[in-house]
Amino acid sequence: MGELTQKKKVTIMMAIMMAMFFSAINQTIVSTAMPRIIAILGGMDHYTWVITIYMLTSTIATVLVGKLSDIYGRKPFILAGIVFFMIGAFLSGFSKDIYQMITYRGIQGLGAGVIMASAFTAVGDLFSPRERGKWMGIMMAVFSFSSVIGPLLGGWLVDHMDWKWLFWIFLPLGIVAFGMILMFFPKVERKESEKIDFLGSLFLSLTIIAMLLGFSWAGTKYDWGSVEILGLFSAAIVFLGIFILVESKAKSPVLPLSLFRNDIVTISNSVGFIMNAGMMGALIYLPFFVQGVEGISPTYSGYVTMPMSIAMLAVSAITGNLITKTGKYKRFAIIGMPIMILGMVIMAFMNSVWMAVVAMIVFGLGLGTGMPVFSITVQNAVSPAQLGVATASSQLFRNMGGTIGIAVMGTIMQSSLVKNMKNLSSGGGSDLTKLDPKTAEQLSVFNSPEMLLDHPKLEQMTQTLPPDIQTVVTQMIDTLRDALSASLTTVFLAGAALLVVALLLTLFLREIPLRTSNEVPQEEASSGNLSKASPGEQLKH
Repeated sequence: MGELTQKKKVTIMMAIMMAMFFSAINQTIVSTAMPRIIAILGGMDHYTWVITIYMLTSTIATVLVGKLSDIYGRKPFILAGIVFFMIGAFLSGFSKDIYQMITYRGIQGLGAGVIMASAFTAVGDLFSPRERGKWMGIMMAVFSFSSVIGPLLGGWLVDHMDWKWLFWIFLPLGIVAFGMILMFFPKVERKESEKIDFLGSLFLSLTIIAMLLGFSWAGTKYDWGSVEILGLFSAAIVFLGIFILVESKAKSPVLPLSLFRNDIVTISNSVGFIMNAGMMGALIYLPFFVQGVEGISPTYSGYVTMPMSIAMLAVSAITGNLITKTGKYKRFAIIGMPIMILGMVIMAFMNSVWMAVVAMIVFGLGLGTGMPVFSITVQNAVSPAQLGVATASSQLFRNMGGTIGIAVMGTIMQSSLVKNMKNLSSGGGSDLTKLDPKTAEQLSVFNSPEMLLDHPKLEQMTQTLPPDIQTVVTQMIDTLRDALSASLTTVFLAGAALLVVALLLTLFLREIPLRTSNEVPQEEASSGNLSKASPGEQLKH
């Protein structure tokens, strides 16, 4: 795409960002309202699966599309991604139970994975590594903007309208995004010499599915040492071994093993994996504190998370421009990640809405400073011939980290909640055995954390009880909130610990000059591995 004028490139970027915004706003508008939706549909114990299935399908789609888009171009995949996402969103609104919601969110995940992999790679097609800093910052700002208005709008909608409209209200935007991509995005001729690695794709997908299912079910549906979980992890190891064997012989591998001989790619992907595991695993439980512990409605819950998005929006754009201006990137990661850790530690010990707001601001500042770096490092470390598959590998490790982090944090959350509820009950909490069996059965529903997330239902049920029983219920709710708060502290501290590990790895990230052109010597383009000395020198194989 080097022959395109700057005006044409900017127009294409507007179309790409429209597609990204459509995908992002559909995510953020649901985030704040999801606890209420789960409370309505039921299935609190399957809450993490609504997130996990989305991450699972988007992860598989991301890595498969990376190589395919190198062969067929980015345009058909962005268009297909928008279509899948719209179908999933439309069907999600018709969910009758948690299982249907999980299924339809899986379809949405397929679309989102395709959109994101193609969009970020397209930036690499259009601009040199030096210019990408600015555009990556702008794309992060698009995510931040959707994170500002999405939770607010989502909270307001779920309080004032049927929750189905959360999934339907932005469908017209998807049609607009589809039209813009169709009109403005240039078509790329297929690389006839490239063959699709079907066998590698199959075993890579099987590896991801077995591993993520193992982490998702471990500690919740099955014990960590159960036959089912050990069987899934064993299957993942076997599939991974077969995948490596297949890729070592494939002429056009779906995920070239040579990528991981590049230390910059390996460290960047490792940092992305660990960082997303800590960040995503912890942040999805923030609404539980705001709505469950503090009793804030979904509408006002959005105001609590908004400062993070505003801080990230401003800082990511500034960081992107500074990367483009200076050609340096490692310093921003080293500055941003400690700030993220500080924000996560504040979350662990927050005891009010105002502390939650402060934590969000701090975390957003760190996120906006450090997050744009790692996409640039990977794209700058490989030749344009492997831009799609390298970008997909980065997205793959981030998605896997997020998915595994959510699963592991979910296990920590559930086990900690059970333990804390037992401890608090034994320490003077409500003992239902002292009541008559009928009353005890009636009040048992108030021992479920789901009650804390559906305020109208909780208030309605409480008002129907006799005054003397309401006192018992109030005590039970306080016990639930204390147990939930203590459990969330454990989750946020675990997330902070993972971010510390990511920071330590970042210190070993090797910084090479950002290229000012997409053109590289022919020998670099054929190998796809830039040298350890500089982008223009001989490759190290």
